[in-house]
Amino acid sequence: MTADPSTIALRYRVDRREIAYLRFTLESYGGMAVVGTLDPFIALIEVRVAPGCEKMVRDLISSLRRDEGLKIEEVPGFEP
Repeated sequence: MTADPSTIALRYRVDRREIAYLRFTLESYGGMAVVGTLDPFIALIEVRVAPGCEKMVRDLISSLRRDEGLKIEEVPGFEP
């Protein structure tokens, strides 16, 4: 995934079976975030967040954890 320097990169480890659902959900909010898979074997994803949208993305991810029971673990400082 080519990184736009104006975006914020958030990295998460998720259940591999949920990658497509998470991508579809986050990207359905037009222009807010783009999801890429960094390592499919350990289900590591990167969420590139548009400027000004970080709180909305974090709130949405928290909601997916709480309301839908998705296992989404932030991985700070990971460098692919």
